[in-house]
Amino acid sequence: MVQVHVLLVEDDPALGRVVRRGLEAQHHVVELAARGDGGLDLALGGGFDVIILDWMLPGLSGIEVLRRLRVEGSTVPVLMLTARDAIPDRVEGLMTGADDYLVKPFDLAELQARVVVLGRRRGGAPVLGELRAGSLSLDLDRRLARAGGATLELTAKEFALLEFLLRNAGQVLTRDQILEHVWGSEAEPAGNAVDIYVHFLRRKLAQYAGAPRIRTVRGLGYSLEEESRV
Repeated sequence: MVQVHVLLVEDDPALGRVVRRGLEAQHHVVELAARGDGGLDLALGGGFDVIILDWMLPGLSGIEVLRRLRVEGSTVPVLMLTARDAIPDRVEGLMTGADDYLVKPFDLAELQARVVVLGRRRGGAPVLGELRAGSLSLDLDRRLARAGGATLELTAKEFALLEFLLRNAGQVLTRDQILEHVWGSEAEPAGNAVDIYVHFLRRKLAQYAGAPRIRTVRGLGYSLEEESRV
């Protein structure tokens, strides 16, 4: 198994959540865009192993996003998702530069397998059972957190939030991104739920030397950073 950094460009919120959760359950890292133009901007920024691209998108169509990516020299493997099952449409997608093709509705297990195959082609990193930053480590298999040699007592939500911050260490994550990833489609949490859980984590991490700190980026969100950088 490889860990794959996936860009999912899909305007159907329900389908986007299902696919994202299915991939994250296999420890892949997933970023989601709901518009073609936004997806293109993210894709051109680089850093992705696989792009899952819906054909019908607002802003720019999936095929136009793909065309522009290839014109710009991007070689990231692209898996097209579409309701178009006609042979000429498949040919157009493949000739434009798609590497694989799935027709909706599709089986999630098949999508997961195709992402792994494309990720191997790209050279995705092996899935690791542990994430680290400073003296902090997360054992993803046993769902344990340690800092400064001691075990942190975390709730399931705190662990999920810390894992998301750690997987994106140094990057600013908005409150909406955190809500989508940690709470997903659960019952709508309190409006300040993210701030409350960040406060809980800060208080716990502050007890240990060398543990990273959660920095507030005013007007944007939060970022997990090494203690020396905060």
